Amino acid sequence: MKIDQTSEIATASLVKDVNATAKKRSDSDSVRSTTAGRANHAAAHNADRIRHWFSRIGVADNMTLHDAARRRNIIERRREMLALQRIKNLQNIMEEALGTALTDISSENLDPDWFFAFSHMAENIYSKTMQTLWGKILAVEISCPGSFSLRSLETLKILTQRDADVFSKVVSISATRPGDTVPRILIGYHQKPGLFSLLGHRQPDPVNLAEFGVGYPDLLALSDMKLIYNSEIESGELPSEQASRWRVGTSSFMLKPARTGLALVYIKFTAVGAELAKLISKKDNASYLAALKQKLNGPFAVVDGH
Repeated sequence: MKIDQTSEIATASLVKDVNATAKKRSDSDSVRSTTAGRANHAAAHNADRIRHWFSRIGVADNMTLHDAARRRNIIERRREMLALQRIKNLQNIMEEALGTALTDISSENLDPDWFFAFSHMAENIYSKTMQTLWGKILAVEISCPGSFSLRSLETLKILTQRDADVFSKVVSISATRPGDTVPRILIGYHQKPGLFSLLGHRQPDPVNLAEFGVGYPDLLALSDMKLIYNSEIESGELPSEQASRWRVGTSSFMLKPARTGLALVYIKFTAVGAELAKLISKKDNASYLAALKQKLNGPFAVVDGH
């Protein structure tokens, strides 16, 4: 009897193990099937997107090119398609310029060389957001010739939508004083050599811009495009007890050194960056401004709203 019970238990255990193994295989097969299905769906979706973008320049993967007459037809059709797209790009930019309300009127005429260089570059701008920027440039240049250099246009031409978004973030945390033509990004201060520094006070760390959406790779990219300088700059020693007024976004504040030997540390825009910054609508970055004031408070008296 004991042998029969032992045999039944062993058989039941074996059946259980077999069922568990079968379930694992089934689950594994199901996962592989689901993964394969997702991969196939993604591949088909990406293939459709590739065909869509190439169709916009008159190219398809099933084109017949061995026939001479067919080739000529394809080439002519593609040439016409691209020409029409460039005309449409210029129309869109013209509409943006016409929709930009400017009250200034200049007695100077627009430089024809500038305009034809502008139109040659602008016809290859396809992004709606970037077309808006180019329209604003044209409107400002018509109203006040000389506002934008061809060098700025060359830089703007290579800007992608992502580059423009990063530059917009940088512009929103940039600071200016009354009369400044070039913005800068304040990131902290340094203590010049003197009695205070000899007492063992180390230089403070700068504000970490990555916490506010502007990482080091972003700064490098903007530097490569000649929009900002590639290193931090230290101001001259600030006169003790002499206040200066700063504006970041729509907020303004006064800075007054509380001791001698203090200098501000900042990242400066280039001349091209300063020109293009005028096109960007500034958005307040309250968290950055709070961090900057916290960093400066103590060595400086920080007073809001002046």
